[in-house]
Amino acid sequence: MAVYTPGQVVEETGFSLDTLRYYERIGLLEPIGRTASGQRRFTEEDVAWLGMIRCLRDTGMPIAEMLRFARLVRQGDRSIRDRIAVLADHDRKVEAQIADLRQKQQAIQRKIAYYRDVLSIPDGLRGREEEPAS
Repeated sequence: MAVYTPGQVVEETGFSLDTLRYYERIGLLEPIGRTASGQRRFTEEDVAWLGMIRCLRDTGMPIAEMLRFARLVRQGDRSIRDRIAVLADHDRKVEAQIADLRQKQQAIQRKIAYYRDVLSIPDGLRGREEEPAS
């Protein structure tokens, strides 16, 4: 099994060393193994778990909910239904965020089209029209 230094994990996951220590301290990350000299060594499983944490964090899951999910994972197969519920709830929130962003993107695209239309009108023919809000 491959092991990774903290620096390699930082490079692989994009988390800072402080974040990795914080996640370990609060229990989001299980205690990391250490060498005889006390240096942290991450396993492939640790790095994969951090990938999941990155996904959840980047999609807006609060730390308290990530901690709940981590506790469920540690309970083993008996918690699979609960894990599905946590992820399905989060997925609904992500879908709502995406829908909201799509609406905002459409408003931006309408504004771009408006400005392009304005640029296509010769200067002498432009009136003092009100700019649409969106």
